Amino acid sequence: MAIGGFISNRNFGSFIGSGKVCPAGRAISRHRGERSGIASARYAQGSIFYESLHCQMANGFTSGSSCSSFLQVAGHLDEKILKPLATYPQQRRGRCKCCLSADPSLGSWLRPNKGKCQHFNHVKAIRTRTYYKSEEYDITEPAAVDSMKAAEGSSEVVLASSWWEQVPKRWVIVLLCFTAFLLCNMDRVNMSIAILPMSQEFNWNSATVGLIQSSFFWGYLLTQIVGGIWADRIGGKVVLGFGVVWWSIATILTPIAARIGLPFLLITRAFMGIGEGVAMPAMNNILSKWIPVSERSRSLALVYSGMYLGSVTGLAISPVLIHKFGWASVFYSFGSLGSIWFALWIKKAYSSPKEDPELSPQEKKLILGGNVAKEPVSVIPWKLILSKAPVWALIISHFCHNWGTFILLTWMPTYYNQVLKFNLTESGLLCVLPWLTMAVFANIGGWIADTLVSRGLSITTVRKIMQSIGFLGPAFFLTQLSHVRTPAMAVLCMACSQGSDAFSQSGLYSNHQDIGPRYAGVLLGLSNTAGVLAGVFGTAATGYILQRGSWDDVFKVAVALYIIGTVVWNLFSTGEKILD
Repeated sequence: MAIGGFISNRNFGSFIGSGKVCPAGRAISRHRGERSGIASARYAQGSIFYESLHCQMANGFTSGSSCSSFLQVAGHLDEKILKPLATYPQQRRGRCKCCLSADPSLGSWLRPNKGKCQHFNHVKAIRTRTYYKSEEYDITEPAAVDSMKAAEGSSEVVLASSWWEQVPKRWVIVLLCFTAFLLCNMDRVNMSIAILPMSQEFNWNSATVGLIQSSFFWGYLLTQIVGGIWADRIGGKVVLGFGVVWWSIATILTPIAARIGLPFLLITRAFMGIGEGVAMPAMNNILSKWIPVSERSRSLALVYSGMYLGSVTGLAISPVLIHKFGWASVFYSFGSLGSIWFALWIKKAYSSPKEDPELSPQEKKLILGGNVAKEPVSVIPWKLILSKAPVWALIISHFCHNWGTFILLTWMPTYYNQVLKFNLTESGLLCVLPWLTMAVFANIGGWIADTLVSRGLSITTVRKIMQSIGFLGPAFFLTQLSHVRTPAMAVLCMACSQGSDAFSQSGLYSNHQDIGPRYAGVLLGLSNTAGVLAGVFGTAATGYILQRGSWDDVFKVAVALYIIGTVVWNLFSTGEKILD
């Protein structure tokens, strides 16, 4: 038997580190014109070594020739190159008992018995993954060359890397957070569509509908600060995983609770809010550790665009599911998706770079930027945090921002149905456009913000510019709704309002990590608590305003708060670190 290898004037360790693919078919030796051995090894980026060894021998080979040659080369490679690898389990087909036996000292390599063998057919080592740091070993030294020349057979070595192994690990974390937020808003907005047939079935008036919509925020409010503290202390992976599982279960239970009675529905929606309440603080904690400042705006924009695309997906699919299978189907189908995400999250995610054993040294250096990773927070300096003016700018601005955002999130289908006279399906589909616009413009805003920072503009200036667009843009377009005369123009104004609102992801939503990266979870919990209060009061107040007034009154309140937020933000916010 024989084993071949890639032989050149370069050393083997440097070649592995390059990740190149060497040409196939470089034969080391031939045995009477028959192909007797194939070995393949694959090196993936990030110092991960994949090894798969396939050995074939024709009947009639003796242990004194083929087997001994194979073991001579195998032993040399095992000693010089493959020693760091873990033991490779064996699968043997047609194994002859007299020539093969396992030797624990040699790991996966096989040694012959002392007797001769005429029946060796096939040995195959299955593909196994282990961690291997590429070091420089010269396989062109005489001993290795002599061993390989003595071997009989042919071989080829193929070094390749799969494309998914080349994706930077920090962006794997970002994509998983993006998917979590996609599910978050899918599970949240399905009620805004399902509430229309539900209110007809259960005879709910506008005040009851507003109460149901706001009940979500009761639980959402409770876990903002708690979720931030939890994430900063034990890590965002556990907290975000818990949140997704919790709200997915609550989503599935919603139809059952609704049929039991209104109080049970309110409690279930509040429980769903508890799960979703920890999502943003946990995500902010994770990204503050994984993402360098030069990529902060675009990564956060991508994650938050998951929320917008979740609204798009939920609002587009919900009417179809309701029409074909009934309103309960949206809760069952959307809620079940959380289990798939959770399986990926447990396998791939880590709370910080230092916990990830697969992270390459180069990427870790890029993420940390030469700074030493600090230990998780044990004590929250509340007095220091609450004494800072930029923290209060975050809190007030978040309240002003979320008042208008949550009104549009929860009441937009009703506005389309009652004011613009669209049916259920049309309301759901047209609600997609503003959220789709937000998803696009959030990423555009993130790219612009990071570009401005990389070109030398101060982070403070960038945050103020982006958030001013996020406030004044929606304020302008909402004022135009009272002047439009066609449904198409009304939908366009809604889309432009939401599109400009998305620039806030590169404004106040990125600012928590700017001013206190170590307390990013707590800071977002604080500001988002104010934002949730805006959602609770704003969503419920809209129902009462509509009973006594009009949609113009609803929009006027939102515009006033947008203007207040603009003033406060530009006077007191900063992009400099004030908490360490």
